[in-house]
Amino acid sequence: MFSQQRISDVTKNYLCRFYQILDNMIVEMTDVELTDSLSHNFIVQMIPHHRAAIEMSHNILRYTTCVPVQDIACNIIQEQTKSIENMQQILSCCSKLENSEQECCLYQKRFHRITQTMFTQMQDACSTNDINANFMREMIPHHEGAISMSQNLLRFPICPELLPILRAIITSQREGVQKMRRLLQCNPASN
Repeated sequence: MFSQQRISDVTKNYLCRFYQILDNMIVEMTDVELTDSLSHNFIVQMIPHHRAAIEMSHNILRYTTCVPVQDIACNIIQEQTKSIENMQQILSCCSKLENSEQECCLYQKRFHRITQTMFTQMQDACSTNDINANFMREMIPHHEGAISMSQNLLRFPICPELLPILRAIITSQREGVQKMRRLLQCNPASN
């Protein structure tokens, strides 16, 4: 959602790439083949979610000179690359743990609500010529989505090897949200 001010070419280029990444993430998260293993389903849906955050971080790094935003983006790239590697390593093992039809239905119903909220908030994030604020307003619902998706999975029987990954996602994404909210509050023009 664009504000009333004229959008610069840099902002247009930044936003064009952001929306491409977002659209691709939505397709990859919603079109995966689901099984009766919630551990498997979470992993195959979280990997494109993480991959999108990495690409969005590379996108902002092409344009920003703001050191705190650069630090946030580099941290996202580092943490989520490692998280993807960890999930890929345990995928085949975790896929063996099957859940009941009722568990799968309850999990997927809540997952759908979480992701639809996240997709909408990211698509509708206010866009101005302050690309640093744009990035944070887009990334906060992305992080909050990962927290909620992880908490949703913890309500069900899952592969024990996935537990430390879920805890790491929740912890790191909460810290990221707090940092971004503080930065946004320090810049009244970005609110």
